[in-house]
Amino acid sequence: MKRNKFLKYLRSQGCELIREGSKHSWWHNPVLNKRSAVPRHSEIRDILAIKICKDLGIPPIK
Repeated sequence: MKRNKFLKYLRSQGCELIREGSKHSWWHNPVLNKRSAVPRHSEIRDILAIKICKDLGIPPIK
């Protein structure tokens, strides 16, 4: 899946960007107070996208 599409999904679920790291972007779910790192690759594997959604406490993207 394209990274831009995944980031739009995270925003639509109420997640916010905390900061940009050297190789990852850190995202935060303020409702559940959970955070996760999203790599800066142009393509994010589906299994990784599901894991990030689980870490943030949001429904997995389809």
